[in-house]
Amino acid sequence: MNVCVTVGEALARYGFGEGHPFGPDRLDAFWRRMQAEGLDARVRVVEPSMAEAGEIERFHTSDYIARVRAQSESGEGFLDYGDTPAFVGVYEAAATVAGSVLAAVDALVAGDCQRAFVPIAGLHHARRDRAAGFCVFNDCGVAIEALRARHGIRRVAYVDIDAHHGDGVFYAFVDDPELIFADIHQDGRTLYPGTGDLTETGEGAAAGTKLNIPAPPGADDAFFFEAWERVEAFVRAGRPEFVILQCGADSLGGDPITQLNFTAAAHGHAAARLSILADECCQGRLLALGGGGYNRDNLAAAWTAVVRAMLESATAG
Repeated sequence: MNVCVTVGEALARYGFGEGHPFGPDRLDAFWRRMQAEGLDARVRVVEPSMAEAGEIERFHTSDYIARVRAQSESGEGFLDYGDTPAFVGVYEAAATVAGSVLAAVDALVAGDCQRAFVPIAGLHHARRDRAAGFCVFNDCGVAIEALRARHGIRRVAYVDIDAHHGDGVFYAFVDDPELIFADIHQDGRTLYPGTGDLTETGEGAAAGTKLNIPAPPGADDAFFFEAWERVEAFVRAGRPEFVILQCGADSLGGDPITQLNFTAAAHGHAAARLSILADECCQGRLLALGGGGYNRDNLAAAWTAVVRAMLESATAG
């Protein structure tokens, strides 16, 4: 079983209650689909684990972590401007997302699995010093910093196909030439967070190491597959040692808060092609993170397509 999938009640706790788009039922929706298709028996199921504060501090400031801890105890207020409410235990829930991603990183580097998927993860809006857009701790950024600090892996490719621009990752590493960033997202002029223009290609020594492809509202798979050719060529040219895919399902048609019209075929294709690339460049190391997606049928279909593609490539390998 060369594909690890993190599943467990502790991971499902990262959610903001009834009525919030990011509810705690998202993991169950995905896992039921995996079981219905018989894929649950073909993967190695991994229990969630919680990150230590010091591991989170590789990306986030200590002051911000302390604030999350305090609001986690009271369960009051928002952690940002109004999208991300605090709740009792939010610190532990967010630290479990980060810890589960770090465990997947370690397993991939150690060769314990060839691919890994963490469904409740990919919280790409959180900045180093604040929450944003349903995202408390940026597990993507925490993983990138851990790859460097713990494993000596410098050249990391981060690919994002969530409908929203991965601004928390982009701006944290905008001047980092060793972080290869490629993002297909709904045009920021029509959707939160309003960033990710074509002209945003990196700064200073990192100029040209970032690729943003904004899609117009209503863009479908034809747009995605054409854009994907650019993404794949860009990532391959960057010669990464490790690949992260943020595969948010809110880019599928019918999501309640976005306006793209991709299908699960886009997500399956991205995972399949990045699996091949990872085998060529990165000793097979591909980490997929669930990201957004607020239509439960959509996220179940998209994430299952990602796992299926990783299973098929691992078997082929």
